[in-house]
Amino acid sequence: REGLKDTPARVGRMYAELLDGMRHDPSEHLSSIFHETYDEIVLLRDIPFYSVCEHHMMPFIGKAHLAYLPHGRVLGVSKLARIVDAFARRLQVQERLTDQIADFLMTNLNPKGVAVILEASHSCMTIRGIKKPGAMMVTSSLRGIFKKDPRSRSEVLTLMHVDRS
Repeated sequence: REGLKDTPARVGRMYAELLDGMRHDPSEHLSSIFHETYDEIVLLRDIPFYSVCEHHMMPFIGKAHLAYLPHGRVLGVSKLARIVDAFARRLQVQERLTDQIADFLMTNLNPKGVAVILEASHSCMTIRGIKKPGAMMVTSSLRGIFKKDPRSRSEVLTLMHVDRS
């Protein structure tokens, strides 16, 4: 069929775009670190992202919520979203993606704590296999004070108030 003639090339370009993060080092997004005395939680929530499940090569789409407690250094706000994309646009599993973002922020910002929550719908589960549209997978990675101190953990999770609607 005429409509299928260029399909292999289109699929190749599609995966090149979806997996663009494999060509980029997330450290590219550390150019906007500022020395600041601000010492309260920095939170960016509802960051849209997509990734590709490494098991079925099907997309999963969701929202990321990132928070950190600075220790003398803050990162430009757009860089947080770019870091999510740099890790998400690869063959991934959501659990590893969550940990990679948290570990990267912890290592490179040296904050007192990091909290990352990802919520995503996996097309490998919604349109094939068990076929459960609307199911959302939620993963979390807590580091530093957000892992060790129950009050700090409660505060950051309350601020994130992950929407379940």
